[in-house]
Amino acid sequence: MPVRRTSGLLSTLVLVTACTTSPPMSTAERLEFYRANAGEPVPSFHSPARLWGWRALSDSALTVWTSKNDGFLLELASRCPEMAVASAIGLTTRNDQVAAGLDSIVMQRRGSADKPATCLISSIRPINTRAVTESKRDLHDADLLNRDPAAPGEPH
Repeated sequence: MPVRRTSGLLSTLVLVTACTTSPPMSTAERLEFYRANAGEPVPSFHSPARLWGWRALSDSALTVWTSKNDGFLLELASRCPEMAVASAIGLTTRNDQVAAGLDSIVMQRRGSADKPATCLISSIRPINTRAVTESKRDLHDADLLNRDPAAPGEPH
């Protein structure tokens, strides 16, 4: 009798484990998940000396993480197909601020000598990090770049 109970318990455990393991989110589902867990748009955010990481969500949206507990959903002014093949990104900044409407994502492909592609950031929304957690191993490295001094305007 103990063998049957153990066997039944093991079968139940396997079934429960199978049911609780969810399939990975599609690109569209991941983008909607971040949109649902992002706050109202902000004009800019303070950029640390080094970003914690980034994740492409579509060809016009990505997340950037300034630390393990601080992330932002960035939506771009237009489609940026280069993001899908980018091995690294940078963010333009001025005075340690990344500003919507002024700053851009700069993408570089590994091993490419081509000029990096740039895409203007149209909106910045802080991510509710209590609802969203990202593992460092799931993110890519990112750099901060000084914005061209000839670019107009300052963050609001």
